[in-house]
Amino acid sequence: MKEIDLAYRTLFAELVQRSLDASFETEFSTAGNFVRVPVKGRDYWYFEETQPKKSRKYVGPADDADIAKRVEAFQYIKDDLRSRRKLVSTLTREAGLMAPERFTGDIVEALANAGIFRLRGVLVGTVALQTYGGLLGVKLPGTSLQTGDADFAQHYSISAEVEDSLPPIMEILQHVDPTFRAVPHRSDPARVTQFENASRYRVEFLTPNRGSDEYADHAIPMPALGGASAQPLRFLDFLIHEPVRTVLLHRSGVPVIVPAPERYAIHKLVVASRRQTDANSVAKREKDVYQASLLIEALSVTRRLDDLGFAFEEAWNRGPAWRDAIEKGLRLLPEKRREAAKTIVKKALASIGVELEGFTKNGSTPKP
Repeated sequence: MKEIDLAYRTLFAELVQRSLDASFETEFSTAGNFVRVPVKGRDYWYFEETQPKKSRKYVGPADDADIAKRVEAFQYIKDDLRSRRKLVSTLTREAGLMAPERFTGDIVEALANAGIFRLRGVLVGTVALQTYGGLLGVKLPGTSLQTGDADFAQHYSISAEVEDSLPPIMEILQHVDPTFRAVPHRSDPARVTQFENASRYRVEFLTPNRGSDEYADHAIPMPALGGASAQPLRFLDFLIHEPVRTVLLHRSGVPVIVPAPERYAIHKLVVASRRQTDANSVAKREKDVYQASLLIEALSVTRRLDDLGFAFEEAWNRGPAWRDAIEKGLRLLPEKRREAAKTIVKKALASIGVELEGFTKNGSTPKP
């Protein structure tokens, strides 16, 4: 795996900046104003309009430097859609970075325009992985990046406290494809966490489950998700902690929020360890560990071992269940990839001066 040329890495960084700027231009009318609002001892930015009626829209924390910078520069932001399309074309055709399948891109763009990332939702799953080539500055193999669904996650606490919401999810999705329908939750038929179109393409909403396992098979109502609920999942809190901003290479660039790549890699090892043994689950498990190994390699190539080391240390120190899951995930890799991944992780831990009992001290993960 090699880094893409510096010129293309610079172009990608410029596209991220300009796409985020343009999202503010599109989402917030120049007839309105940004206001700071204190909520439970912390200040947040809201956008306030008075026409056609007074309304207030949540933007984000006031101490977020990126948001504060764009709030200050809002009046100078200009939409440069055509120019950004050329950047996207250059990055996909010349640099070889991955663009999503067009329908997936349209779905993510529709939800982005509706405000899902403004409301601190996080794009997860393989569609998020498609953004990591540009974010890390490497060309990832396209075969590992194919998907037939789009997954979004949000903390319940955020959904309940922002005092804002997306438009009805069904309306957003049916604007892209009228065949979308709600899929009743298997345990809570009155609630919906998934939406499916005639081609069986699915959009799903998730939320971390840090409580009792009794909640694992119940849909959680999410006040900010336009009538949708979310499926609670174990380990998801680790994945979406401190996510990062980047851009999906679709049309003129879609600004998105995705998990940090080092967290995605470790999370995939954990998820793989919990897959069932039926044929479909085995295929997903193989995809999980392959994606994990790709990102571990990419983090090494791009000299981001510190990030990997800190994330691995956090996961390992979450307790025996996490350690067992990580080791099982590593054992699921083919031997050559397993040894390469372990070597990189040990270098990452050494780079931050950490030895982990049972991993770096004992040496190796047993073979299956």
